[in-house]
Amino acid sequence: MIRYLYRRLLLGIPLLFLVSLLTFVTVALIPGDPAVQILGAGHTGAEYLAFDKKLGLQQPVLVQYWHWLDRVFHGTLGTSVFSTQSVSSFIGQRLPVTISLIAGATVISLIVGVGLGILSATLRGSFARLVDVLSWLGFAVPNFWLGLILVDLFAVRLKLFPASGYVNFSQSPSAWLKSLILPVITLALFGVTGIAKQTRDAMIETMNSEFVIALRVAGLPRRSIVFRHALRNAAIPVVTNIGLFAVAMLGGTVLVEQVFVLPGLGSLAVQAASSHDLPVIEGVVVTFAIIVIAVNLLIEVSYAWLNPRIRVKR
Repeated sequence: MIRYLYRRLLLGIPLLFLVSLLTFVTVALIPGDPAVQILGAGHTGAEYLAFDKKLGLQQPVLVQYWHWLDRVFHGTLGTSVFSTQSVSSFIGQRLPVTISLIAGATVISLIVGVGLGILSATLRGSFARLVDVLSWLGFAVPNFWLGLILVDLFAVRLKLFPASGYVNFSQSPSAWLKSLILPVITLALFGVTGIAKQTRDAMIETMNSEFVIALRVAGLPRRSIVFRHALRNAAIPVVTNIGLFAVAMLGGTVLVEQVFVLPGLGSLAVQAASSHDLPVIEGVVVTFAIIVIAVNLLIEVSYAWLNPRIRVKR
């Protein structure tokens, strides 16, 4: 299993290179000139050429990418075009916000989604239909719209949570938690509904399998059958969906951070894209790609823990 994980890590390295190259080329082709934005409308032609040469924007795209890659090999992601701050420090400041959002939303999706799915599979009837309806609503409701509704209800009218902003955990754990509750709920809705439906379908199929019927005939308690045997056998497709939703939440953070004015990687990516700050965009994309690779590795480890036969094969 460890050798398999090593192979997966090695496969992730060319993936990072490919993602960074495609991002570099795509952003370079987007209309916009950082030199013009920095110098303003009153610059002269000589000033523009000098600044453009300083940024290295006159060089071919692949040459610019090679210079960026060389800096990565030397342990730096470069410097923002619009400030003297390094891209690594930008990401280091904002990464905890995004990780807190994704981790919190994933945990809520896992607990609530699996719980609703188990109840729907065991109770059936009207409760199962209710889970189906909630699943369709969860897929249909845009998360930014839900975020605005939650802000209006719980922040503006009831004044239970802050409408925007982020508080570091080191400053105040309680304020940190309050600043994350509404954004995490907004981001988790999509995952909760999807995981609930997937859990219900997988549990129904497992509960109707021959080995579960044999366990019932043997007289095992219903709780033991559901949680010790059926849930574990139904967990692999559920774990797969949890990983997919966790990755999809990376895209959702862009809108959620904008709605709640959170200083995360999503809002940083929007700012960098609007100003054509290529080093910052590259840094954010590479960080997102590393998170995706890490999530996939966690899913692989979960497969081996849930099914020892997979561990032996690998």
